[in-house]
Amino acid sequence: MKPCLFLLVSLVAGLPLHAQARPAAPAANPAVGTSRTLWTQITGYITTAAEELPESTYAYRPTPDVRTFGQLIGHVAGAQYLICGAAVGDPERTEDEIEKTRTTKAALVAALKESTAYCAKAYAQTDAAAQQPTKLFGQPQTRLFALALNATHNAEHYGNIVTYLRMNGVVPPSSRPRT
Repeated sequence: MKPCLFLLVSLVAGLPLHAQARPAAPAANPAVGTSRTLWTQITGYITTAAEELPESTYAYRPTPDVRTFGQLIGHVAGAQYLICGAAVGDPERTEDEIEKTRTTKAALVAALKESTAYCAKAYAQTDAAAQQPTKLFGQPQTRLFALALNATHNAEHYGNIVTYLRMNGVVPPSSRPRT
């Protein structure tokens, strides 16, 4: 092979490897984006479970001293309003209002979806905005802390929901085969 042709083939063949080795450009707002990704996945699982379970399961509780499935959904919805409100600087809302006032599947699923839409606005802010101060549970925090806490809180309660689902013979959304 002629030296020039060899050099050209070597360079062209190495281009895909070189392109793969280069780090991707940083995504815009990676801190908020990471929190949003985690929150979106977990909240999607919670919403799927809430939509799929029959109304009769909303009264289910494994022991008398824990929330019913419906109360868990109401608690997540109420907590999202409280925590995401802090993430956007809105006045504090009561956490347990939905849990205590909504009892039907339709009302609870609607409240969960409404609070999720409200939170989506909080997760749309920039990393710079998320560094701004806020108060959460009376303590000074950043708005980013509130976003991370909301995702963590939802994951905590999704763990409860998984147990409730399994005890009722239902495979949790996160354990189902991907389609």
